[in-house]
Amino acid sequence: MDILLMVIMFALGVIGSFFSGLLGIGGAIINYPLLLYVPSVFGAAHFSAHEVSSISMFQVFFASLAGVLAFQKRSKGKLGPSAVHKGLVLYMGISILVGSLIGGYISGMLQGEIINLIYGILAVLAVILMLIPRKGSDEIKENLQFNKFIAIVSAFIVGIVSGIVGAGGAFILIPIMLTLLKIPTRTTIASSLAIVFVSAVGGVIGKLTGGHIPLWPTLFTVVGSLIGAPLGSKVGSKINVKILRYGLVVLIALTAVKVWSTIL
Repeated sequence: MDILLMVIMFALGVIGSFFSGLLGIGGAIINYPLLLYVPSVFGAAHFSAHEVSSISMFQVFFASLAGVLAFQKRSKGKLGPSAVHKGLVLYMGISILVGSLIGGYISGMLQGEIINLIYGILAVLAVILMLIPRKGSDEIKENLQFNKFIAIVSAFIVGIVSGIVGAGGAFILIPIMLTLLKIPTRTTIASSLAIVFVSAVGGVIGKLTGGHIPLWPTLFTVVGSLIGAPLGSKVGSKINVKILRYGLVVLIALTAVKVWSTIL
């Protein structure tokens, strides 16, 4: 592994995890296409879809862990102690863990084109859900009510497909939490990181059993992830929630366009 590839993988880890902490996502929605195209553009490496999904899953694991720790550290500040909702994390975390275990394992059996197609479909669906108007407050609520059945079923399905593409699933989980479960934005962002971390545990185990893991590129991406996530969470706590919401829409939309342009 040469110096150029080390620098590229480290930088991609920082970028993906920064948005992980900023927007409450695992970073895979951004890092998947970056890992697929950027190293190739610079002539540093040509990763397959299977290798990209494996690197991405490990990056999501450590980025979400760093993001959760950063949110918890700041819980006495603006976000408040109830930003991470334990009920949401419990119900959706267990369900998404089971789904991601399954998805991570079967991903090794799928062709690279199928993995890219699944990613593209998820990205489009996420944009549509995020653009649906919703009512409700963005304030953190102590007694939060939500539909547990929808939470469990949706998390399980998201876990399967995100395990396949090497994502924590937050880029589709967040729109579901905001639109279907009507969870306040800041609670969604903080809680989704914890749920994504649980999902990533299952995804990493699935990837380890399925193979296709480039060791050194993964390591440097992970190192970058540990740096970017705390920075993102610090910036995110100071930004208006509407900016966070529509910023995520733009990021997902741009990614969807790039992936579909390649598929078609």
